[in-house]
Amino acid sequence: MTSPPYDDVFRTIQNDCSRMLLPLLNEVFGENYLGDEKITFEANEHFLNRQDGASEKRITDSNFTVHGKGASKKYHLECQSTDDSSMLIRIFEYDTQISLDSGDLYQDTFMVRFPHSAVLFLRSTEATPSQMNIVIWTPGGEVSYNVPVIKVKSYTLEEIFEKRLWLLIPFYIFNYEKRFSKYEKDPALRQQMLADYERIVENLEELSIQHIIDARECAMLLDLSKQVLKHIAKNYRKVKKEVRDIMGGRVLEYESKKLWRKALKKGKAEGIAQGKAEGVTEGKAEAVLVLLTELGEIPVDLQRRIQAETDPTHLTYWLKLTFRAESIEDFRKKAGI
Repeated sequence: MTSPPYDDVFRTIQNDCSRMLLPLLNEVFGENYLGDEKITFEANEHFLNRQDGASEKRITDSNFTVHGKGASKKYHLECQSTDDSSMLIRIFEYDTQISLDSGDLYQDTFMVRFPHSAVLFLRSTEATPSQMNIVIWTPGGEVSYNVPVIKVKSYTLEEIFEKRLWLLIPFYIFNYEKRFSKYEKDPALRQQMLADYERIVENLEELSIQHIIDARECAMLLDLSKQVLKHIAKNYRKVKKEVRDIMGGRVLEYESKKLWRKALKKGKAEGIAQGKAEGVTEGKAEAVLVLLTELGEIPVDLQRRIQAETDPTHLTYWLKLTFRAESIEDFRKKAGI
């Protein structure tokens, strides 16, 4: 049986786009990271010694340090698909090993610093706590710390985009999981879910166009969302197909993404140099053409029509369409040109 890809998706976001961790830390721990802080990742493989002398290999989902202004903080995040109280035991085991790995022996004192830990629950119920607690009784007194809980179910789409919690987008489908059987049978109900995914795609495309995220990050979030969908909705053909269709079947190649960014940058530079908006408009038109070349040869009349467009609103809309179009003909049909 194929294991769920959720941990891998979580790790992929961290590895390929670590800056998306920072808004999550702001939300969970009340930090004030700006988004340009340096993040360094530590080893996520640990060996725990057992009473029988054997050692057990454990892999943490996330173990990293954020280097902010004037201070560095170590964090440990775990992604859990179900509300499992035993998770707290594993978190303590991981935290202990993480602190030992970075402990300092100074003369006759051994000092350890535990990481700031939190757990992301992809599924949750009313009984799922908002935070968990670890209490340690030592000969020197009681020591305790809290482990905040992040629940995907707690966030609306508006909050995810407002707070820049883009890391949660691939897991948003969990909010609909309990209603899959109804969605599969009822097209009207299914449309409610599909409308939300239309908004997700539109918002991501708009963020990409505004350079808040880049095309690679947009493509990554859409692709990882499809990976989660493939597993969680494997028994619901209509749900899986229609959500996947909205998320798009075409992922831009890295070279195309570079060309697109270069075209937009060129247009902006020309606009600034001329003191006019024409340069920006030309840059957007060029970007549309660059992306369309991935779909095939562009007819001369279509190329001239795009280059002649002076309304930036139309060009922005066409840029969005290039993400979804499956062919030149499909683009023309959607764009009405």
